[in-house]
Amino acid sequence: MKSKEKMYYGAGALGKDLVYGFVSGYILFFLNDLLGISALFLGTLFLFARAFDALNDPIMGMIVENTRSRHGKFRPWIFIGTLLNAIIIVLLFSIPETSMSVMKWSAAILYVLWGVTYTLMDIPFWSMIPALSTQQKERENIAVVARVCAGIGFTVVTVATVPLVKALGAGDDLAGYRMVAMGIAVLFVLLITSTVKNVSEHVSVVQDKVSVKSLFNLLLANDQLMVVMATVVLFNVSTYITTTLGIYFFKYDVKNEVLYSVFAAVAGIAQILAMVGFPLFSKKLTRKQIFTTGVSVSIFGYVGLFSAGQFGFFSVPFLFVSGFFIFVGLGLMNILTTAMLADTVEYGEWKLGVRSESIVFSVQTFVVKLASALSAFVVGLGLDVVGFIPDTVQSTATLAGMRFLMFVVPIFGLIGSLLIYRRLYKIDAAFYEKLVSELGLGTK
Repeated sequence: MKSKEKMYYGAGALGKDLVYGFVSGYILFFLNDLLGISALFLGTLFLFARAFDALNDPIMGMIVENTRSRHGKFRPWIFIGTLLNAIIIVLLFSIPETSMSVMKWSAAILYVLWGVTYTLMDIPFWSMIPALSTQQKERENIAVVARVCAGIGFTVVTVATVPLVKALGAGDDLAGYRMVAMGIAVLFVLLITSTVKNVSEHVSVVQDKVSVKSLFNLLLANDQLMVVMATVVLFNVSTYITTTLGIYFFKYDVKNEVLYSVFAAVAGIAQILAMVGFPLFSKKLTRKQIFTTGVSVSIFGYVGLFSAGQFGFFSVPFLFVSGFFIFVGLGLMNILTTAMLADTVEYGEWKLGVRSESIVFSVQTFVVKLASALSAFVVGLGLDVVGFIPDTVQSTATLAGMRFLMFVVPIFGLIGSLLIYRRLYKIDAAFYEKLVSELGLGTK
């Protein structure tokens, strides 16, 4: 794959994560803190939407897998999904203050539609990686470019949103969020269009179309895919709890909401540095060693943040250094899990006789959204349990509960992710070369 194509692919990833970072980072805060919708209701809504995705995402993967067009099977859906999702994101952040029942129904319908249209675009986007190369190292390099660009997009939107909302809204945060959403939607369409025009498939396997009957067998019978799914969900839920609560933490505990943007910038830089440095790690360490390192570094950061909260030691440099360690681990994991998922395509073909990039990568779309929803549900339930009241001074007990939820609960998820991976994942370099050789794919 040419370097120019990699950069255009990365441009699409940047656009994708501008959108995903905006929604995952701010939708709960927007609907709960600004519109006053119950955090528990929203957490339940997000979880319901992901339950729907459990059926919707694999079916979308099957639709992409069965697509035959002169533009390939991925690009048409990437473009269609982008246009629809751009419209929905503007509507989602334009819900006006009205009766609570109207706001709840509007939030429910638009959030579900956002997830469906994001699926239309996201599954074929990531499904392209196995179709771009069959070399493990080349796939890692493609994943590095895409994930670094995605990290930049996620960081930029996380850092810039609060200042932009304040500036554009001029005291009206609801209007500010609406205008930011419009700007993100336009950038999203422009960046994805550059990907669709300039990136094409290099690995093509002609086979029969996948039926609904065989769809879930292709997923459930691919045991290595299920392992990757479990590790990604646990790891992402852990870090998403922290990012979801981040703005609450800085507004109510540190008492400086705008400082969250600086923290997000540090977190983004940490992820990007880790992802850029991944090829160096890959030369020196095995994937299992990288996984262990990533989890260990993140846990170290969490211990630092929890200690700071326990002793009321809200030194800004200390908070940021601890956060830096957490997101270095996340950066390493983003690259590693994407490459691992791509390798399960060949594993599934070797084991089941069917190559199914889009069905496999429907799992990535699903688990990322599932992790986001589970984290939002945990946060919503947790805020309710600890007695959080929006837009008011919180009690000492409430703040302590929020810190436990934000810094301690994630550690257990990280440990669980590491244990599952080390015990059950088996596609190392030697095994993968065996798969490719026996499938007769060679290295492209």
